[in-house]
Amino acid sequence: MTEQRQIKRREFLGTASAALSVPYFVPSGVLASPGKPGANDRITLAHIGVGGMGNGHLGRGLKFQELGLTNVAAVCDVDEKRLANALKRCADTNIQVEAYADYRHILQRKDIDAVIIATPDHWHGVQTVHACETGKHVYVEKPSSVTIQEGEAMIKAARVNNRMVQVGAQGRSGVPAYQTCRAIRNELIGKVKTVDCWHYENPIDENPVADSAPPPELDWEMWLGPLAWRPYNQRYCHATFRWLLESGGGQIRDRGAHQFSTILWCMDADDQVSFTVKATGTPPTKGLWDCPPIMDVTYQFKDPDWTLIWSQPGRKAGKTEFGQVFHGENGSLLLEWEGARKWAEPEAVNFKVPPGGFDPYTPNLYDDFGMNHMGEWLKSIKTSDHLPNVDIEIAHRTATLCILGNLAYMLGRKLEWDGAKQKITGDEHANRLLGKPQRHPYHL
Repeated sequence: MTEQRQIKRREFLGTASAALSVPYFVPSGVLASPGKPGANDRITLAHIGVGGMGNGHLGRGLKFQELGLTNVAAVCDVDEKRLANALKRCADTNIQVEAYADYRHILQRKDIDAVIIATPDHWHGVQTVHACETGKHVYVEKPSSVTIQEGEAMIKAARVNNRMVQVGAQGRSGVPAYQTCRAIRNELIGKVKTVDCWHYENPIDENPVADSAPPPELDWEMWLGPLAWRPYNQRYCHATFRWLLESGGGQIRDRGAHQFSTILWCMDADDQVSFTVKATGTPPTKGLWDCPPIMDVTYQFKDPDWTLIWSQPGRKAGKTEFGQVFHGENGSLLLEWEGARKWAEPEAVNFKVPPGGFDPYTPNLYDDFGMNHMGEWLKSIKTSDHLPNVDIEIAHRTATLCILGNLAYMLGRKLEWDGAKQKITGDEHANRLLGKPQRHPYHL
């Protein structure tokens, strides 16, 4: 166990919280700034959350180090077993890193340029804001936030501190999504009027268990972080947090964040920020998880007019577990998954952009970083000539769809979202639910 991890929690909370109240001022040449990488022309990375998706991201970070693009300097997790696995993985590749149980120790390090955050969703907003405030660029897993309030704070922190924040909705870096976007934007099937998503149901906790003491390797207090305190239960974590509306939000906030991001890109609708949303669902009848197994959500956009439908399980149009169908005036076009790991339809693959037609921005298809979503983020840090392709503002607009879909389900009524004002029109009760209290000291 490192010296940093031996610091008593009570001693650290006061000093770390005070330190995070203002950005650090770092000597030039140590911390990478836009257009100016740090020492050795490499970006020094820290990985916060190294289980599940975070373990995959650690592998990517180590691969980028082999290519001479990064240095992996630190790993962090509230689960000692996951932390030990990450340390072993680094040691197996002859890379020495520091281990931490509390991410705030990492933010105090002036040698770290950027962090990769793959913690549970309820930590994304707070950790991203704190990282930006301390001069770190951020790659954060999707969905970008749990609440609208968090998303707004993330955008502000990225802009005020001039940090590159990429969100892990990798469909926009995928060749199938690129091919589909190219075909849709050039009206292969005419004007698209409806996009219909299907996805398998949220699971039900069929075998509920009683609350218990947390396992000895897990820091339950730190895992909860911004959430209201509650006793530990095996059904809360690790990956099962996804099936609680408070922290995970179900399939629509998980996979919906992928699918909606790709759909908005294909529809050229990133700036179409206002819409109405209505939702219905069937709540579970047993167990701890409260996300509705069956759910239908309809979004209506204006100028141009089109409809986005999310359905669990919906009408399965493809061969795989989830996807979307674009219905146009002259036919339909299918895209499996979110467009990063499954094929595009042959008519999209073979489509040729007509003279004067639109060819989507494709940063990862033909450059030195290869077809890689994290590589696009590293490139944006190094060059500073463009925001990453799923910049936090784009990701917040996607997350807004997911968050309001769940909110419409919970309230049982149609909501009218004014994206310019970031408010629900004529519904003060609903507006009070766009943010929520966070526990001290784990708050914005």
